[in-house]
Amino acid sequence: MTSVVDRFLQYVKFDTQSDELTQMTPSTPGQMIFAQHLEKELQDLGLTEITLDENGYLMATLPASSGMENVPVIGFIAHLDTSPDASGRHVNPRIVKAYDGKDITLNADNGIVLRPDEFPELLDYVGQDLIVTDGNTLLGADDKAGIAEIITAVEHLMKHPEIKHGKIRVAFNPDEEIGMGAHKFDVKHFGAEWAYTMDGGAVGELEFENFNAAVAKVTFHGRNVHPGSAKHKMINSIRIANQFAIMLPRWETPEHTEGYEGFYHLTSIEGTVEKTVLTYIIRDHDRDRFERRKKELEHLTRKINHEFPGVAELEIKDQYYNMREKIDPVMHIVEIAEEAMRRAGVTPVVVPIRGGTDGAQLSFKGLPCPNIFAGGLNFHGRYEFVPIPSMEKATSTIVEIAGLVAEEGAK
Repeated sequence: MTSVVDRFLQYVKFDTQSDELTQMTPSTPGQMIFAQHLEKELQDLGLTEITLDENGYLMATLPASSGMENVPVIGFIAHLDTSPDASGRHVNPRIVKAYDGKDITLNADNGIVLRPDEFPELLDYVGQDLIVTDGNTLLGADDKAGIAEIITAVEHLMKHPEIKHGKIRVAFNPDEEIGMGAHKFDVKHFGAEWAYTMDGGAVGELEFENFNAAVAKVTFHGRNVHPGSAKHKMINSIRIANQFAIMLPRWETPEHTEGYEGFYHLTSIEGTVEKTVLTYIIRDHDRDRFERRKKELEHLTRKINHEFPGVAELEIKDQYYNMREKIDPVMHIVEIAEEAMRRAGVTPVVVPIRGGTDGAQLSFKGLPCPNIFAGGLNFHGRYEFVPIPSMEKATSTIVEIAGLVAEEGAK
């Protein structure tokens, strides 16, 4: 068998950074190259019903054990792409053996150091082997750790026929990091009753609720006149945009919120005197509060237009919703994951996702899909790392889920 670590170290060599500007699926060619590599690996392992479509969605089947054909079909899903926030090209991982709790120099030439006083979660993994970056790129544990864990678990089940299981579907999709991972996911073709995304963070994380999400664009139209003769003529859209921005609650921003607290997040400002655009993301776990946040932006836009008639235009687009409303009716799938973690020697840590996953969108497409830890931390940047035992525990959790579903289905 190939170990989960060997697989992961091989997978991170593929540059699969996604790009929302291309308007293609997959958004970058590296994702298809990686998918084709995985397709060949799944074929060599002997999986069946392997399909790779023109959009980069790779699916395959581990057939049910003899006598387990009536067990519910379940799935495991991970995404091919890495974040656009940092380079995924020429990833050069390194294993830190038996981490001693001290600073880890990632790149001595550039003075890049992973320090526990800045990233205190490091101290939770003293004594464990860690995989880190060389300080020049992200690592790619989000979500190549998830892919490695799924394939390693499938191989383990194939090598251990004494572990009975039903039919298991696996899928690897592109473009999760740009919010498009589930858009062309063929749920009917996948054919599972429910699934789990292996896309969470630290060991033990189990997530079945996420933000409701929207993006808002506020455009301010000004009038430019020579400043020497601008009195009662100039309309400075930059200044009006700033006035709008400070009208929002200053404490309801990402840097001041946690847990179930929602926020308004100003992600970009582009402007001149004649035209300024503010782009916000709106997030809240509670659907009513989420709707009120959108109403607040509408209210402030009207307020600005009352003072400066016709200056401001607001466009709001919903992105995804809290999957909890789709998971609540089938909570046994969360309970199965919790028990599987305990059997794998992991304490479940149920937390709300302060973001979204493919699983949220898939749940609304008819495939209930909680999210399970893949083990990595500090995603999307050069300080990303993954403890090797966490990856091994995630692999074991997948195996235990397969066995538990078979046990329940055979009763």
